[in-house]
Amino acid sequence: MRASSTATVDPAVTDSDHSASEDELRAELRATLERTEASPSVSDVSTSDAVTTEAADAEVAGEPSASGAEPSPAVVDTVPHADEEDPEETAPATKGHRRLQSGLEWVAVVVGALVVALVVKTFLFQAFYIPSASMEPTLEKGDRVLVNKISYDLHDVNRGDVIVFELDEEDVGPDGIKDLIKRVVGLPGDVIESRDGVVYVNDRALDEPYLAEGTVTGDPQDSRNPAIERQTVPDGHVFVLGDNRSNSADSRYPYRGPIPIDSIVGRAFVLVWPPGDIGTL
Repeated sequence: MRASSTATVDPAVTDSDHSASEDELRAELRATLERTEASPSVSDVSTSDAVTTEAADAEVAGEPSASGAEPSPAVVDTVPHADEEDPEETAPATKGHRRLQSGLEWVAVVVGALVVALVVKTFLFQAFYIPSASMEPTLEKGDRVLVNKISYDLHDVNRGDVIVFELDEEDVGPDGIKDLIKRVVGLPGDVIESRDGVVYVNDRALDEPYLAEGTVTGDPQDSRNPAIERQTVPDGHVFVLGDNRSNSADSRYPYRGPIPIDSIVGRAFVLVWPPGDIGTL
């Protein structure tokens, strides 16, 4: 009888334990469902991330985002770099440098022009003023001619050349004129004289188309137009005459005579003044 009594008690204890277990399972299931409903789904998270990314890209590109919000303006770096100079500070310095550079360039141009002019005048060409009427009608008083100073370094003096020569200090007259201009008619070794108003060189009449019509060389009625005494031109000298034979202190006069070739400054080759008479000689 005791054994059956024990058997009836054991089932009652087992039913009570099962009821408690079922209640616990229901509570856990309810909690799990609540947690699941509160958490966002994977698709929702992905969509939200995509929208956020598109909005950020739109702001970077300067376009409105999909949500319609205006993009935030780009931030510009206005702080100057250390190696950049302020234009307002450098502008005056740049202008001053340019003015200085321009001034130096003009000084160089002027100095260069003066040097060139000095070299040309000293060694190449020089302009001379005609102070008298001794070379009329070829050259008149006040005319200006250009003289080639290297001409006779390249070739000999030729008969008919118009030359400028320099007087010795003791031969300069009261007018102070040191440079004279005349025409070469006799070369070294030539025998020269005048006969009946005509110049003869080596016993041949000299053709002188540059003389004014009716001009004679040697007029017994004019003391200013002496004849040429027969003579031989010395070596290293030339015999010169003015085209205006009645108004020229030239080689016919004993105090002047044939002139040394070394005293020749150069050959006058062009008339440069007045402009209306410009031409070669």
